[in-house]
Amino acid sequence: MQKVTKERLFELLLARHKDNPYAKLSNLPNPFLLKDLPKAVKRIKSAILNNEAITIVGDYDVDGVVSTTIMVDFFNKVGYKINHIIPNRFEHGYGLSTKIVDLIDTGLVITVDNGISAVEASKKLKEKNIDLIITDHHTVGKTLPEAFAIINPKQYDCTFPFKEICGAQVAWYLCAGIKKELNLDINMSDFFDLLCVAIVADIMPMTDLNYTLVRHGLKSIKNSNRPAFKKLNEVFAKKFYVSDDIGFMIAPKINSAGRMDDASIALSFLLSKNDIEANESLTLLDELNNYRKSLQEMITKKATNEIVHKHNAIVVWGENWHEGVIGIVASKLSNKYKKPAFVFSINNGVAKGSARANAKINLHTLISKCSSLLIGFGGHKNAAGLSLKQENLKRFQEEINLYLANTSKEDLHIEYECLGELDVSSVDLEFLSIIEKFEPYGLENKKPIFKITNSKVLKIEFIGKDKNHLKILLNNDGFIFEALKFHHNEPINEEFIDLIVTINKNEFRGEVNTQFLIEDILL
Repeated sequence: MQKVTKERLFELLLARHKDNPYAKLSNLPNPFLLKDLPKAVKRIKSAILNNEAITIVGDYDVDGVVSTTIMVDFFNKVGYKINHIIPNRFEHGYGLSTKIVDLIDTGLVITVDNGISAVEASKKLKEKNIDLIITDHHTVGKTLPEAFAIINPKQYDCTFPFKEICGAQVAWYLCAGIKKELNLDINMSDFFDLLCVAIVADIMPMTDLNYTLVRHGLKSIKNSNRPAFKKLNEVFAKKFYVSDDIGFMIAPKINSAGRMDDASIALSFLLSKNDIEANESLTLLDELNNYRKSLQEMITKKATNEIVHKHNAIVVWGENWHEGVIGIVASKLSNKYKKPAFVFSINNGVAKGSARANAKINLHTLISKCSSLLIGFGGHKNAAGLSLKQENLKRFQEEINLYLANTSKEDLHIEYECLGELDVSSVDLEFLSIIEKFEPYGLENKKPIFKITNSKVLKIEFIGKDKNHLKILLNNDGFIFEALKFHHNEPINEEFIDLIVTINKNEFRGEVNTQFLIEDILL
């Protein structure tokens, strides 16, 4: 394996983006390439001219909240008042449901980040003579809802050239189409700060179109005029943002509202009109996020005790496990045990579940094979939601693992793709600046990961309040360095070890240093 020096690092990262067709904003795909978008914008224009009620129906995750924020903010700029509904996870369930339809009496309904599986709800809207425009990005099922227009790049006959976009991007493109249809003077780049958060939080491939939008969006957050982002800038006091700041600091706060209470709290934060409103909403989001962390830890422990380790997929369940955190728990278990994970919460005889995988297999395709056991399901390759009767849980566990019985470990979990063997002595702030130059990182454009071989263990220490983080002092070819592994409390008895690491920036009391973060220890 070739040693990665600064020069080699720059070459490898530069090569990732040399063929990006959307490197310039002027080359972004035309909105009207999205199937049904032309007829949708004409219908929306008609609604505006005839003063019809327009209701936006969003979703309670980050992508859904941001999609709703973009629509509301856009129509505010247009000067046309609209209604908006974000379903409550616990009261209404996911997306455009029949319960949500009961709240709408007239006008035009536009879904954002949901709707592609809302077959029953669409029929009910049709009975009410209410037109429906669906904007979504989730996998298209065999049966489509009855809608005036369906805008989803994953439709087989959609000519939009880049399929892997999130719900907020589809909503943004719809707004761009409305702008053109009405000949409005609205700068669509004003929404890059919001788009950036949704793309990262919804784990879209960080390539081509997404890479360009997030690259611009990270700068937009820092310079945003939105009171919400001004407040975040004040709290975080960062010189610039990277994708991990979205994934680990901003997105969890926004997500906590829909997970633990009601997503309207997060929407209020993003739509704050002044510093006071932003501060009040952010304080509440912080409280909910802290509550989420404690519940998540408790349920993860319970779920871990239920794992059947010989199975190729983790399928676990428990009575009244909080529905708002089971998706995170599934993600944690999938990453730790390197296989797909399904975590269910049982309530009144119904098991609602979240599935996560970082695998070559497609979760949506896998789950569809067990559709006869399910009440409903939806999602995409790496994440899905599903529900079934409690009595079918055991059979579902058996069938999923039967389908995966002959699947290789390589297909169950995508292992770390190392750039190469790290030249440890070359790691300094300049090395780190090269990594930062090619932000953002994410799915299909992983943050550089390196292998360090044959390092001698000099000292082991467990740190943190709960002594659950590992700090190791190591010697690699005469170069002494420290490495950290978070949430690891297992001792190491080897004299020499191999590591998989990333390089991060550590800012403490005004000092900036490089930091080796351990992804995996190869004993």
